[in-house]
Amino acid sequence: MGEKVVAGRFDLSDRQRYRDKLRRCLTGLERLLAEKRFDRPKNLMGLEIELNLAGTDGMPKMLNAQVLERIASRDFQTELAMFNLEVNIPPHRLGDRVFDRLAEELRTSLAYADRKAGEVDAGIVMIGILPTLDRDDLVSSNLSDVDRYTLLNDQIVAARGEEFTLDIAGVEHLSCTSKSIAPEAACTSVQLHLQVTPPRFADVWNAAQAVAAAQIAVGANSPFLFGRELWRESRPPLFQQSTDTRPPELQAQGVRPRTWFGERWISSAYDLFEENLRYYPALLPICDDEDPLEVLDQGGVPSLAELVLHNGTVYRWNRPVYGIADGVPHLRVENRVLPAGPTVIDVVANAAFYYGLVRALAEEARPVWSRLPFEAAAANFDAACKDGIDARFTWPRRGRYGGTTQVDAVSLVRDELLPLAEAGLDAWGVEPADRDLYLGVIEERCRRRVNGASWQAATFHKALDAGHPRDAALAATTRRYRELMHKGEPVHTWPVGSPEPVPLG
Repeated sequence: MGEKVVAGRFDLSDRQRYRDKLRRCLTGLERLLAEKRFDRPKNLMGLEIELNLAGTDGMPKMLNAQVLERIASRDFQTELAMFNLEVNIPPHRLGDRVFDRLAEELRTSLAYADRKAGEVDAGIVMIGILPTLDRDDLVSSNLSDVDRYTLLNDQIVAARGEEFTLDIAGVEHLSCTSKSIAPEAACTSVQLHLQVTPPRFADVWNAAQAVAAAQIAVGANSPFLFGRELWRESRPPLFQQSTDTRPPELQAQGVRPRTWFGERWISSAYDLFEENLRYYPALLPICDDEDPLEVLDQGGVPSLAELVLHNGTVYRWNRPVYGIADGVPHLRVENRVLPAGPTVIDVVANAAFYYGLVRALAEEARPVWSRLPFEAAAANFDAACKDGIDARFTWPRRGRYGGTTQVDAVSLVRDELLPLAEAGLDAWGVEPADRDLYLGVIEERCRRRVNGASWQAATFHKALDAGHPRDAALAATTRRYRELMHKGEPVHTWPVGSPEPVPLG
């Protein structure tokens, strides 16, 4: 989002000029779609992972600038807070042994980053929310020293006009306030990109929305925040509340949050970009010199810079992305549902499940979104975040009678979604060995009813039951997690508990 954003002040004319420019960008996008100027199918996927820095004691380390300086690779970038960084894996063509290649690249990159972090007594932890984070860690003074983060924080705080309220009732209840968007930095995710042609975009996006709940159920990895055990995947409510520009009065009026699941199935990528302009005021009204319609009139490809920047400040769980590669425009679906971790094989298994599933569902003759109310898909997502692998969903009933039924997540994944994912990976041309290895990880999680969140909770409670203080139990859980993460065996094989004595401090 806005890599070249420079901090500054905005006046009233800036916002009006930006709104007018956004409308011209949207018209430009509409023309590009009508003129069929977009790239042909290339079956390209991409991957980004947000990471945490922690010390050997399991506590967060505010050292991303020093670590990135040592890593010295364009594949690694800053993220919102000083204990975050992000790794970007170059695009891969789906097919053959792509997931094995992806896993090897990730292992190499993360091992190198961890060695470099070790030079400043830190280490890489790939986890949805670091269990040892404290409220004092998530303050504006710990935001990364980058103009765009400072500016984004200032604009969201100004739009809200009061402190942010964090209120999440899960296993335990968290209620507190924040003066900045810094709590958002606790949420570290995996972002899966899929390049899609305009005619296929709506089907792929709808499929991704329909399966978001299943992704969370098998992949949840964020049960703790500020010492409290909350939802099995606490990132979505935390992200929504920590970026919420709406004071309570606007919430009561039904104004949409900037982090949201959506409210309808779509028929075109244009629907999502148009909604973003219709519902969300600009946070960063920075105008580019380019006139997109003049560029189109001259036969060129506009960057649509304002539309891209604005789109980056609306946090959909499946986000539309406009980009240009080699002078040709393309569209991507960016899946932002999954937490980071626990291990490379788990991340790649989650990716294989997603890419196979959306391919199969997008090509069904009677697509799931024609049989499932959108409100049910949104409720499924919330249920998965709250209950993880133990969630129950509303899902279309199989057979001629139609309608929907209630099904537990594990049964749905094992009986219906895994076979679809297998067929989808076959359609991508993925080698059977790759397909079976990574989908087998998802199947084993279901068979054992284990994911990262359930392991974290079980290990934490084992330490509590042994009589250790909460802070010590959370730190021990984090240290053990980090150890097993770097060993690399999938999370469903991890032994519960820590072999080390938990300090009583």
